[in-house]
Amino acid sequence: MIDTDPKRLREIISLNTEIAEVKDFDVLMERILSAAREFVHCDAGSIYIKRDDHLEFSYAQNDTLTGRLTPGQKLIYTTFKVPINTNSISGYVALKGKTLNIEDAYNLPSDLPFCFDRSYDESACYRTQSILTVPLKTRNKKIIGVLQLINRLDDNGDIIRFDPELEPYVAFFASSAASALAQAQLTRTIILRMISMAELRDPTETSIHVNRVAGYAVEIYETWAKRNGVSTEDINNTRDVLRMAAMLHDVGKIAISDLILKKPARLNEDEYEIMKRHTVLGAKLFQDATSPFEEAAREVALNHHERYDGRGYPGFVNPVTGEPIGEKTDDDGNPYPKKGAEIPLFGRIVALADVYDALSTTRAYKKAWDEDRVLRVIRDERGRHFDPEIVDAFLSIMPTIRSIGKRYAS
Repeated sequence: MIDTDPKRLREIISLNTEIAEVKDFDVLMERILSAAREFVHCDAGSIYIKRDDHLEFSYAQNDTLTGRLTPGQKLIYTTFKVPINTNSISGYVALKGKTLNIEDAYNLPSDLPFCFDRSYDESACYRTQSILTVPLKTRNKKIIGVLQLINRLDDNGDIIRFDPELEPYVAFFASSAASALAQAQLTRTIILRMISMAELRDPTETSIHVNRVAGYAVEIYETWAKRNGVSTEDINNTRDVLRMAAMLHDVGKIAISDLILKKPARLNEDEYEIMKRHTVLGAKLFQDATSPFEEAAREVALNHHERYDGRGYPGFVNPVTGEPIGEKTDDDGNPYPKKGAEIPLFGRIVALADVYDALSTTRAYKKAWDEDRVLRVIRDERGRHFDPEIVDAFLSIMPTIRSIGKRYAS
């Protein structure tokens, strides 16, 4: 049973502890899949999340396909739905709540109710062979999704079957992963409810918009961080808090008048000055920050409209009162602007992510711009509106940026 190999059990407990520290739902899926694949030493895997009566293909990793990409690029995948029934492997596991261990997906016995869909393999030029599919079942037996591990490898890199002795360990890990995902879903729900309050005031501040901005931000950060020698551990920890914080970048708009937020035209000078206060109002929500997430949310809310050249807002102000900081004011008592590295990193990143999404989508006062036009503006604003290093990181991962835009399409 599960206690016959203390070394494996200690490893699983360590992995459980690691994932329990992750709070963001999307980042957690990535960490769960990475940890599970490392434990069983397999080439690929995916996570399906239960939504009503179907599964949603939500996250995937594949070392073979990633190896075919240009260094630094990430695997692009498309989300899709799978009915929870006995026709598919993942649907069967979600329905029955039992693990399936398949030695060769292309040679299933004919008397099984489910079959393997080869269409993805054919389009990707990949060969799925061994599959271990485990229900993501919480401790109270609620199934919230499915973890699928593909093509276990031996020490020579050859595909082998998943040893049945691994199954209880993976099931134990999957139970902890399911509980962590359920908690992360609750956190995401709370954040989205805060955003829905802003959405009632500002029609552009939707869950789709903030998910795109957050998705762009973490990918930009990861690329920038790797180029600047940041450790993998620090990158993982920062991705977690940044993604949640970026979703709340405009939460201060809940305190701005409808006459301004819903005006179907550009704002006049007085209206614009009022609108600018949403940065301070958002930061004020996190004035008593007690966690890295709250500190990051305050930093993003206050600084995402600063400009690299010093022509942004609100500048050096007290994040609680909005008043200029004494030693950082000009002769007229106005706050000095922040510029360059004076702008916190998260503010510089979300500034670009937010502008890219705003230009790429339809707003009350404009239609969506085509990508060439958007990228031309971003290149032109390199060193002016945007940090040059952030722009370079962003432009180097455009396939990933596009995939996020499609995943959270309006």
